[in-house]
Amino acid sequence: MRPARTSDVPLIQALVEPLVQQRILLGKDAVVFYEAIQEFRIAEDDDGNVIGCGALHVMWQDLAEVRTLAVVPDWLHKGVGHAMLEDLEREAHALGLTRLFCLTFEVGFFSRHGFAPMTEEPYDPTVYAELARSTDEGVAEFLDLARVKPNTLGNTRMLKKL
Repeated sequence: MRPARTSDVPLIQALVEPLVQQRILLGKDAVVFYEAIQEFRIAEDDDGNVIGCGALHVMWQDLAEVRTLAVVPDWLHKGVGHAMLEDLEREAHALGLTRLFCLTFEVGFFSRHGFAPMTEEPYDPTVYAELARSTDEGVAEFLDLARVKPNTLGNTRMLKKL
């Protein structure tokens, strides 16, 4: 695992694009990846080839979203996703976060890692009002705002307490 570099953006896009086409991940413009590059971690094989990526996006004082967790098909079911998620969780702990959010079709994977479907809204009204001011789509997904529902149908909002 290593922090992503700007030179990784085309590799991240190539890794993510098949999942976007399958409607597993939401598509993003290159500029979005560049703007968030410091949030990304890269998994490499022994030869230095990119085999996975994932990002941790801080949303609030105690909360972050796991974003764009993807693994090269040949490396699926070999522990890469698990290692990526563990790395992002270590980073979350280092930042002092206590909750992780994800919006996913991969409910089984995230459940095995301690995430549970959100059954109640885990914020107080004051925090909700502040979060609702964000222009970030991930925050809108967390809040389950109507404007993101057409793009997120079928996904499960999940939360993990660290």
